[in-house]
Amino acid sequence: MRMSSRSSPYSGAVTEPAQGLTIGQVAERTGLSVHALRFYEREGVLAGAVRRTPDGRRAYTEDDLEWLDLCIKLRSSGMPLAAIRGYADLVRQGPGNETGRLAILRQHQGRITAQLAALTACLEMITFKVKIYEESLAEGAADPIWTPPSGAAGGDTFG
Repeated sequence: MRMSSRSSPYSGAVTEPAQGLTIGQVAERTGLSVHALRFYEREGVLAGAVRRTPDGRRAYTEDDLEWLDLCIKLRSSGMPLAAIRGYADLVRQGPGNETGRLAILRQHQGRITAQLAALTACLEMITFKVKIYEESLAEGAADPIWTPPSGAAGGDTFG
């Protein structure tokens, strides 16, 4: 099952053996632990069943790595496991539910956009404070911002 025509960050790094990649190789290439890979499989977040070798060992494909890359990005950006599972369920069902897939991705995109806006506001405040301190230090001036008023006891009142 080809996830996309775009190249994966994992493509070409190591040639996939005919029998597939072992769980250890996938763990090394993705940065996920073997435990996390098994967990993702148990939780139903993989796009398809992981093939097994004749002796029962997992045999991952490059397509599996591409899907895991997507899962890693969705999880690291805060998408709940249930939403990833729902998205994977839709993908496994095949064509005809693209509207549902899009809705899941748009909802997550909205959450990330809001988080980025909040973080940008925080970064702007920190950047402002850094600039003030840099200018103050360059001029050899005292603390320009959080100097307690004279006579303040305990230092919990700032001017």
